[in-house]
Amino acid sequence: MLKLTLHELETFVAISQTGTMRTAGELLGLSQSAVSAALAELERRLNVVLFDRVGRGIVLNDDGRALLPRAIDVLQQVRDIQAEFGQTAHSNLSLASSQTIGNVLMPLLLQELLQQLPEIHVDLEIINSETVIQRVLDCQADFGLIEGPYSHPKLVFEPWLDDELVVYASKNNVLVHHSPDIQALAAEHWIVRESGSGIRRVLENALLPYLGNLNILLELGSSEAIHEAVRCGLGIACGSRRALERELARGEFVVLATPGIDLSRQFYLVWHGSRRLSAGAACLRQICQSLPQKTKNIVR
Repeated sequence: MLKLTLHELETFVAISQTGTMRTAGELLGLSQSAVSAALAELERRLNVVLFDRVGRGIVLNDDGRALLPRAIDVLQQVRDIQAEFGQTAHSNLSLASSQTIGNVLMPLLLQELLQQLPEIHVDLEIINSETVIQRVLDCQADFGLIEGPYSHPKLVFEPWLDDELVVYASKNNVLVHHSPDIQALAAEHWIVRESGSGIRRVLENALLPYLGNLNILLELGSSEAIHEAVRCGLGIACGSRRALERELARGEFVVLATPGIDLSRQFYLVWHGSRRLSAGAACLRQICQSLPQKTKNIVR
């Protein structure tokens, strides 16, 4: 006979993800005392303590962190069963994506996903690659799309698309009128993404050995903000050619040559190794892997 209940696991997951019993109760429509009782019963049945009490708050301990992805997986499997046998109107898919993928490729991916699974509800968060990894690791996202490479023993990283980064400037920048050497690039003001972004990582790994260091004028949290700063003539930047296609085609930006410097990279799909992919995540993975063939004439 099973000792655990779905109610107890759902309560445990809600507490883990919200950080307090009160907020978990609001999420589940339960009183704080009911949440506390469900957690106490789960801990009694498992004969472990899942949270450490720190001041007025609680934080997951080692046992709680070990249980969390498995509890989420059990609950997701139950939701999948309900969806498959018609007991729920739709299933949910929580996604986390890096900015380049989220802004450039995700609309096409979601269009295909919704055609195949019209009842699915998608929650998409567009953040930097390191934060995507943390969301998947903490089981706050079912599936992630990042600008790699990265590694973590608890996560699965699947190579996806090749991508090319370019150094670019406004059409009015003096550097576009000749082929700048390394010294000219090093002296120019740079507009860069924040630490933790895939572009920043490749930029530093590829260019710092040649430039010595970057003359950083601005550090901005979005590619769109960087585009505007470059457009205003504040400096040069490095970005994905995919994300710059329209501006390059219109002549607003010009690619600066960087001969001998490898600015290629690869996109990756990522999910938790101890969680079975939900029907929605598995469908999106299949769509992603078919994308290079479907879009070879659309995106470079």
